[in-house]
Amino acid sequence: MLGTLLGTLLGAASPAAAAEWVIDPARSAIRFSGVQVGAPFSGRFERFDATVTFDPAKPEAGHATVLIDLASARTGDVQRDTALPQQDWFDVKAARQARFEATGFVDKGGGDYEAVGTLTIRGTSRPLTLPFRLALAGDQARATGHVGLVRTAFGVGQGAWASGQWVALEVGVDVDLVATSKAGP
Repeated sequence: MLGTLLGTLLGAASPAAAAEWVIDPARSAIRFSGVQVGAPFSGRFERFDATVTFDPAKPEAGHATVLIDLASARTGDVQRDTALPQQDWFDVKAARQARFEATGFVDKGGGDYEAVGTLTIRGTSRPLTLPFRLALAGDQARATGHVGLVRTAFGVGQGAWASGQWVALEVGVDVDLVATSKAGP
């Protein structure tokens, strides 16, 4: 998700050829939100990495790979933060990273794009299209987007947590990525 958003955002800044973009982790974020026992909560992944190439003349040929360190999920609630890396949730001992790989981008016009690819969490891969908005300023790009997921489609929330009785099945993921073109302006 992140990589696709970034890729589109960053790629649009270089009209001549496919550009590689470097994400600024200090100014970027991948956030998530959900509902637990009727109360909304939100969190973020503190560590992630992305590689992005994008040619605005051929967005369908772009590529992005985003790796998210699932053990870095933080919500500010000690009990939740302790539970998330465990076997019932992200199971970081079995698969520490989530992976989003975008195999192309779609220009929807007016600065709106879609990153088309595959999201893998806990060894389960599903197709995913991430809509995002791209803003460019010189060699800088900012991509912001949102996508909804059903956590159990990826095996997140096992046992008593699988029903949605305590934690809603729907999860929102928000991406806010800032990047710089390796080629410069």
